[in-house]
Amino acid sequence: MSASPITYRLANESDVKELVRLRLAYLHADFGELDSDDVQMIEQQLPEYLETHLTHDLHAQTAFCGDVMVGTCWLLVVEKPASVAFLHGRTGAIFNVYVDPAYRKQGIARKLMLRLIDTARTLKLDRLELRATAMGFNLYRSIGFLEDESSHRAMNYVLGKN
Repeated sequence: MSASPITYRLANESDVKELVRLRLAYLHADFGELDSDDVQMIEQQLPEYLETHLTHDLHAQTAFCGDVMVGTCWLLVVEKPASVAFLHGRTGAIFNVYVDPAYRKQGIARKLMLRLIDTARTLKLDRLELRATAMGFNLYRSIGFLEDESSHRAMNYVLGKN
């Protein structure tokens, strides 16, 4: 680990390669060893996705040590019909919160999250949602995220698997 200070900023088009690298690192940390075909598919799809969505409906806070991206977290803006839960119809899904293991326990993830929450306020989002890993749960709670106590249960249907 370098003695260089950590700097923070929103990602832009020049960061696509590093964002892909950290996305794959996150997926590896979360899911274990990735199938080489899956990695190849992600490496092909993700740059185009990022180039299309980054700074539009996808915002990524980043942390750098020198020229190397060492952490990131992503905010996807989702527009829905207004409801009592989100009066303006704009919510945010936070994902890919990741800090390189050599840089953990320095407050980088907390700073990234707080900066992303500021981004959400600037965008006038009604609420933020995330799914916490065991590693991130206490951080998110300390920032103010609450467990979903809805009478509705989260469910998924995976297309192509059923």
